Amino acid sequence: MPSIPLVALGAVVVLVLTTLSGCAQSVDPIERLGRKAAARVHPASSASPADAAGSAGSAGAPGRAAGQPAYRRWGLTAPLTPAPARPARPARSPAGSPGTALPPVVDHVPTDDRVVFLTYDDGAERDPRFVDMVRELRLPVSMFLTDSVIGPGYGRLARLQSVGASVQNHTLDHPALRGLPYAGQRAEICGQQDKLRARFGQRPRLLRPPYGVYDTTTRRAAADCGIAAVVLWRASMGPTGLTYAHGPHRLRPGDVIAVAPDETTAPDLKDRTTRLLRQIQQGHLTVARLEDYV
Repeated sequence: MPSIPLVALGAVVVLVLTTLSGCAQSVDPIERLGRKAAARVHPASSASPADAAGSAGSAGAPGRAAGQPAYRRWGLTAPLTPAPARPARPARSPAGSPGTALPPVVDHVPTDDRVVFLTYDDGAERDPRFVDMVRELRLPVSMFLTDSVIGPGYGRLARLQSVGASVQNHTLDHPALRGLPYAGQRAEICGQQDKLRARFGQRPRLLRPPYGVYDTTTRRAAADCGIAAVVLWRASMGPTGLTYAHGPHRLRPGDVIAVAPDETTAPDLKDRTTRLLRQIQQGHLTVARLEDYV
């Protein structure tokens, strides 16, 4: 039998071992599946932090890109213009003790500043997105509160106050004040002053009479309770858009706007506020704090 050279024999052994090894890899389905799974996981694990942040942002807030400016997150195309640092306002009327001048009734403020004022009655605290909106946009808003309507909502209103909303008086039980005797009107106004001071640590300076109705007795009782102004509105924002208290109108500097709370009708309070802010910007106006002007 002829001898086989050692080199040739080694080559044959290597070829056989290589073939067997390759067969083992090709026929082991568990190992193949494991390698495929690893291949699928590897690209995701090597994603950049920015990609991961974008994915997390998309999961938490559909349709909102990570790092998007606050004004875009709330449906605006541009940031709100800051209100003037030094408001152009008239002298404040004295109020707060018996015998002082009656507080003025205002639905707008005479000013050359291109500002309007956003006011909300009971119910705004029920929309948690509205609270986030006020915080993120640093939106100056005034909340007029009725004790019997708010009830357990005082805790949620504390969140609004903590992000900059002011708390004002809308009476204890929401009666139409006009025509009521002095004692009854004073009890409604001063009673809510005391409630709000106990809840929030300060007495309000502004009163919005329920339904916007009042008389001279209302103003006298308000003055005796420490109220500086009785606040109505020149425009109101409801489900169908802006309406005006004195017929056809357009937003003008100094207007007080009442934004109606959501009462199970669409759009909700956050959406109404977004629509209103767009109109304010279209009129080359911005939002200021009412208490800085009254």
